[in-house]
Amino acid sequence: MIGWYVSDGAKLAYRDTGTGFPLVFLHPTPLDGDFWRPVVEGLAGVRAIVPDFRGHGGSELGANLPVGGFTQVADAPVLSVAQLAADVLALLDSLKIEKAVFAGCSIGGYVQLEMWRRAPARIEALAFVCSKPQADAEAGLTKRAATIAQIRAQGVGGLFDGMAQTLIGPTARQKRPAIVPELRARMTLTPEATIAVQAGLGARPDSVPTVATIDVPTLAICGGEDPAATSAEMEAFNAAPAGCEFHLLPDAGHFAAYEQPEKVAALLAEWLRQPDGRG
Repeated sequence: MIGWYVSDGAKLAYRDTGTGFPLVFLHPTPLDGDFWRPVVEGLAGVRAIVPDFRGHGGSELGANLPVGGFTQVADAPVLSVAQLAADVLALLDSLKIEKAVFAGCSIGGYVQLEMWRRAPARIEALAFVCSKPQADAEAGLTKRAATIAQIRAQGVGGLFDGMAQTLIGPTARQKRPAIVPELRARMTLTPEATIAVQAGLGARPDSVPTVATIDVPTLAICGGEDPAATSAEMEAFNAAPAGCEFHLLPDAGHFAAYEQPEKVAALLAEWLRQPDGRG
């Protein structure tokens, strides 16, 4: 079912399907929760809760985002991972869910790391798909500032056209050309929201020290064709004290969960079945 809740004054959307232990899926930007639909359809025995982050899909961006948190563009509004984590925790409260498993792609993984810092008792286990714990390096910060300037001058059309090409792996584009327009059609953020997301991504903290504190089961799934979260970067999750189950999908890009949903669903299902108390 599609539901609504309010967090910090914004009306936010989510989907809640299935029965079993709650598994919360956090999507990448500039997509929405529909990104996870093919994986959810391939999983059984879980209650899949899939929010749209504020500004994405059916969720409002909200008013009066803070300004000044991204030093490279001092006048940009900032949609921080802290705000997104607070929104997800508010959803858990709204649904009266004390504890859940989380699976996040890209910015979804960054939000999970923030949630671990804020509310580790709410987390049963963590799956990171094409996400990494490192903050942006200087070149990345410079690129985000240039992206914000591009959006202000030209809008988001050209940016999203490029992302649909570069973030989908070349194997998926070759074998399934329709995936490009499929995902491009889901990129519906407004210029204001896209600027706020870019600023928030640039302002996110280095979470490598956070990984060293994660004492719940951890899964990392990396796309070998992913330019945004490389295998070398994602291997940092192996430092988690409880261990990390690491998988490389050599012919997948940044949107691996949409490119190869059957494989990702199978890896999640097997991980969830392991006898360590999760679920």
